Amino acid sequence: MPTTTKKDLIDMVADATGQKRTTVKRTVQSFLDHVIQQLSEGNRIEFRDFGVFEIRDRRPRMAQNPKTLERVPVPGKKIIKFKSGRLMKQAVEEPETGEVPIVHAGTSNNRKFAHGRSSEAAHAAGHDLIASRQTDG
Repeated sequence: MPTTTKKDLIDMVADATGQKRTTVKRTVQSFLDHVIQQLSEGNRIEFRDFGVFEIRDRRPRMAQNPKTLERVPVPGKKIIKFKSGRLMKQAVEEPETGEVPIVHAGTSNNRKFAHGRSSEAAHAAGHDLIASRQTDG
């Protein structure tokens, strides 16, 4: 399975937005720093349709060393839990459709698909195609 790095994402965003790579890099790093800061303060972070990050407490427990079979106490700790949102679930469950919704700033109705058309434009294009086929015969 291939890995996409932060550098890869920065390059993709810079290409898609026409911004300089250094500007995008600063923006992405600032975003990540703020996510870490909010989580370290115990705040829940919610990105609509993308997912939710939250801190959970893992309670202390007893484990067992597999080599010696000795019981070992494991202290409790804080963990970060991520629950994927609706659009992420759809994209992961149906990757073969080729249309991953891209939500831009503004309303949630302002959606574009990976091929560049808005959902409304794609819908209208479909109607135009049907109408042209009906008139052709």
